[in-house]
Amino acid sequence: MGANTKALKNRIRSVDSTLHTTSAMGLVASSKMRRANQAMNNGKQYVTAYDKVVSVLSSVSECQRSPYMREAGERTKLIVIAGDRGLAGGYNANIFRLVATMQYDQIIPIGKRACDRYKGEFHSSEKYTSMEAIALSRQLCKEFVAGEFDRLGIVYTRYVSMMSQEAEVKWVLPLVKPESVEPISAIFEPDEETILNATVPDYVAGILMACIRESFASEVTARRMAMDSAGKNARAMIDDLQLQYNRARQGAITQEITEIVAGAGS
Repeated sequence: MGANTKALKNRIRSVDSTLHTTSAMGLVASSKMRRANQAMNNGKQYVTAYDKVVSVLSSVSECQRSPYMREAGERTKLIVIAGDRGLAGGYNANIFRLVATMQYDQIIPIGKRACDRYKGEFHSSEKYTSMEAIALSRQLCKEFVAGEFDRLGIVYTRYVSMMSQEAEVKWVLPLVKPESVEPISAIFEPDEETILNATVPDYVAGILMACIRESFASEVTARRMAMDSAGKNARAMIDDLQLQYNRARQGAITQEITEIVAGAGS
């Protein structure tokens, strides 16, 4: 019985240590959430403003000659955004599960977990910079114009709410002529096609940064929820183990009393 109480006490100590770890990770995630959400919202506003301009340009008949508006082919390149760390519920797994259902020719991973999985050069999803996004965008646009691939998609995690984040793919290239466009009062010089071609690399970089920021906001939120859930489970487990320990200790004491009484009567 003594060995049983000792094992239970060690188990309680171990689970309590895990509880401290999950609480600390939850606090770190909470501290990052506000900044991550602000960055996500800023990214969305930036892309929304760019979307209006690109939509107007891509609806102009002269712009249909742009290399960015050719028919989409089969050769697909994907930018896959995952986290630098685990312990975020199904955040990383959902991204990899979506990619597994797709056909592609090349993957450009961002985030340590994606880089490890797809054997790419390491790029942090938490610390990815605008300069990195611009450099990658210009390279990809140059390759697209040269006909080295036909479609560019970004696999990222869309932030729905505190309780829900969904993995999805955003198709970036080629540009698609919009069905309807809200008119804007602007004059493009020297001409619409030249402006569109010059705009696309920065536009793609903006979309990439917005997807990375939204993915990171989803990641820290998912980690906060996962750590909260793990903490609740740990506390419930400690309560159950404490109850087992008390029963085992009571049983050991009862057995010792019984043995003493039996010895005294003999």
